[in-house]
Amino acid sequence: MIFVGCFLLLLCGLTRVMASYPIWWSLAVRHQYSSLGTQPILCSSIPGLVPKQLGFCRNYLEIMPNVAEGVKIGIQECQHQFRGRRWNCTTINDNLAIFGPVLDKATRESAFVHAIASAGVAFAVTRACADGSATICGCDTRYKGPPGDGWKWGGCSENVDFGIMVSQEFADARENRRTDARSAMNLRNNKAGRLALSDKSFLKCKCHGLSGSCEVKTCWRSQPDFRVIGNDMKDKYDSASEMVVEKHKESRGWVATLRPRYNYFKPPTERDLVYYESSPNFCDPNAETGSFGTRDRVCNLTSHGIDGCDLLCCGRGHNTRTERRKEKCHCIFHWCCYVRCQECVRVYDVHTCK
Repeated sequence: MIFVGCFLLLLCGLTRVMASYPIWWSLAVRHQYSSLGTQPILCSSIPGLVPKQLGFCRNYLEIMPNVAEGVKIGIQECQHQFRGRRWNCTTINDNLAIFGPVLDKATRESAFVHAIASAGVAFAVTRACADGSATICGCDTRYKGPPGDGWKWGGCSENVDFGIMVSQEFADARENRRTDARSAMNLRNNKAGRLALSDKSFLKCKCHGLSGSCEVKTCWRSQPDFRVIGNDMKDKYDSASEMVVEKHKESRGWVATLRPRYNYFKPPTERDLVYYESSPNFCDPNAETGSFGTRDRVCNLTSHGIDGCDLLCCGRGHNTRTERRKEKCHCIFHWCCYVRCQECVRVYDVHTCK
């Protein structure tokens, strides 16, 4: 995970936290919450919880470490997916707003982070239910469709529905401002992340029989590797729908809604990401937008994509240095049973943005 301190005073002093900023995400990265799994949790000590989240924490205290783990998984996946982009999902040390001002605006980046964090919480809670580390839930005994040809239901179907319920109740709790377009956007993107987890769940089977003959197969419902969710969300980030904000009056008062900006595009579904503000270019350091710029970032000289030295460096050019790295080589397997390798020194060219 990437942590950045107060680089060139860029973000020093920017500790303001907007009311809409989900600062409870910080429980996944701040040092005092790094041992949630082994120490008692005081719900009141978690920053940024709205009353509904605080009540949820107290009622479901056992799975709060899994909620924290889910946010951490989401952040790590974000950093993997954006490792070659101008914005690389950088988190900031010692700041409740762990992404800085980057998520203050209703951009594609905000849409992705909300979706991947929501999916991460559902994923981690579902996994805890299946492996027995959470005792308030277990396998999904309700999910038993018709048996297939040559297989039967068995094993432990992962309780994705319970994980999604936890994510919905906890992550969506703060998005209750009906007149706020940002809340409407966050709710849609939170849901899109959870639906991706449900949609990508699949039938997993194990063979039984002599010498693996697979005379009988036992099958159960399993959630995918989280990388599958990350890849899906990244595709949806690239094709996210730009919206405009509309407000209309109902009996309960003014309500903010979102509609597609362009009528000639296919309208987004509940599985798509939406945004209504443009992203900064992230080329240069900017305290207002939270951009760290791309100076000194490693770029790919042979790539014509965004990770290439031309685009990632925003046309400023790049520097090249030579690195010598020790690596294992000429490995030989010896019976039985170990591998012996030699150590080789290899020379690499490393390219970084000016």
